[in-house]
Amino acid sequence: MLRYDRSVTYHHGDLRRTLLAETASAIAEDGVAKLSMRALAKRAGVSNAAPTYHFGDKTGLLTALAAEGFDRLAEAMSGVDDGGGLTARGVAYVEFALACPSHFTVMFQPRLLHDDDAELSAARQRAWAALSVGVVQARSGPDSDFGVAAWSLFHGYATLVLSGAVEPEDALKQARIVAGHLVDGSGKSR
Repeated sequence: MLRYDRSVTYHHGDLRRTLLAETASAIAEDGVAKLSMRALAKRAGVSNAAPTYHFGDKTGLLTALAAEGFDRLAEAMSGVDDGGGLTARGVAYVEFALACPSHFTVMFQPRLLHDDDAELSAARQRAWAALSVGVVQARSGPDSDFGVAAWSLFHGYATLVLSGAVEPEDALKQARIVAGHLVDGSGKSR
């Protein structure tokens, strides 16, 4: 009689989280264009159907990765000392981009995402709210135009570093200087 050996059963734990981590790794290694659900399943050591079960399709997978990225970005910017204001949030933005380049890449490519996804929209809002706290501190009140300028500056600088156009050596120190130009025009690292 054949017996089922439970000791060889493969239980993955938090498969959704594992699939997102493997997605980020695959994008870092080969880029978004080469990502496939089948290759992801193989990387994670699960059935070909597992990623589809959790995310539906590649767009759903990338949408979940982007939402996770926006949540991590919001957490990074919210975790700074409020005394650091907008400069600290800008540095946290750049630091996030350098630590999570795959997330950062996908987050800002709407053609890859289900843009109407509620989880993604909520995560974007949390990230914007975290940045807006620094804007309010810098401007003594809400200023959406200044907020977009700040976001553009931090995002642009992070993109330049990630693309290799700007050397990553002392990238965070340089981010402080760049933020200083925006906040008070001094360029002083605060």
